[in-house]
Amino acid sequence: MTKKIYVGNLPYTVTEDDVRQLFEKFGEIQSVKIIMDSMTGRPKGFGFVEMSSNEDATKAIEALNGTPFMERTLSVNEARPPTGRGQDSRQDRSSGRRGSGGWR
Repeated sequence: MTKKIYVGNLPYTVTEDDVRQLFEKFGEIQSVKIIMDSMTGRPKGFGFVEMSSNEDATKAIEALNGTPFMERTLSVNEARPPTGRGQDSRQDRSSGRRGSGGWR
């Protein structure tokens, strides 16, 4: 079973190959994804690594969290499921109406 890992505080010059090389010491890598800024095309400073086994992922998290990498201190944790970030939190879901004020 694969396990997804969040990798934060990455340098803006990092490549997926850089991250792959860092994590492959701990086991088989299924995928590496650096999140890119759609406006600039540059990395946003975080990404995800998917490892083949839970044991390998746990080893990588324990070994790499808080360690220096390319002059940055990494934040490495188990990835959490995505949240509904695109939704307007002011929206009243029962009536479909938004918060007070504004044009209708």
